[in-house]
Amino acid sequence: MKSWAIRSLILLVLLASYWGVYQHGRAVERAEAAQASAERDSGDRLAEVIGERGARQEEQRRAQAQEEARTRAHEERTIADAGVAGADPAGQRVRGEAANFAAAVSCPGTDTAAVARGQAATRAAMVLSDLFARADARAGELAKAYDRARIAGQLCERSYNALIN
Repeated sequence: MKSWAIRSLILLVLLASYWGVYQHGRAVERAEAAQASAERDSGDRLAEVIGERGARQEEQRRAQAQEEARTRAHEERTIADAGVAGADPAGQRVRGEAANFAAAVSCPGTDTAAVARGQAATRAAMVLSDLFARADARAGELAKAYDRARIAGQLCERSYNALIN
């Protein structure tokens, strides 16, 4: 009976040692997997932080470039408005001189035909003076609209270039 008990005991010790080796291998494998997972997670967090930092820097660069474009457009509008303000008095002066010239056109004399021609010339000069005044005013409006449209287009272009560069 002793040999049977010794054999059983040896078999039991042998099985226990195999079981212990198996459990140790599983523990080592779990530890290695946990370490690999931790390293992967750490790398993912690092990449995420770097990506967020890069995205923030790019967003700040774009915002700064757009703010510079808006500032430049505001300066250009101010310059254009100053040019319009300077052109208005000069245009008024030219229109006033044209009206004075039209009013001064006459043909003094005693000949009724000459007087009629003088009155017709005065009316024609007044009509031309009025047309000139209207054309000049409209040209000023168109120039102002063109300046604003050009400045807005340049602002749009600068903003777009800031976004894609």
